[in-house]
Amino acid sequence: MSQMVALPPTLAGCADRLFQVREERLAKQKEVDSLAAEENALKVYIIEELPKSDATGIAGKVARVTVVNKIVPKVEDWDKFYKYIAKTKSWEMLQRRVGEGAVRERWDAGREVPGVGHIQVPTVSINKV
Repeated sequence: MSQMVALPPTLAGCADRLFQVREERLAKQKEVDSLAAEENALKVYIIEELPKSDATGIAGKVARVTVVNKIVPKVEDWDKFYKYIAKTKSWEMLQRRVGEGAVRERWDAGREVPGVGHIQVPTVSINKV
């Protein structure tokens, strides 16, 4: 473990505490999600409205905000992009992550996916009693 946590003395106590901690985290996550939604709405509003005001930024009493354009890659032709990657062996241009849902769908349909195996990962299922 990365930090020391006082664990309950029994496994049953651990189960109960795990449920309580998860419930607390989920409640706080709802608060965080609400703040993130408000933050995003404010950003979108500023991005949409600031250029209309002919200003380069706006300042309040505690903060100054400017809209900055960032160049982000966007694939317009996946076939060309994949061919380029294969030809130049530029695999670093892709993120190495399996689409778990897509692979699982194929496995559920009885099809194998070449080059993809599986491992067992222990998880904990929690249900209120």
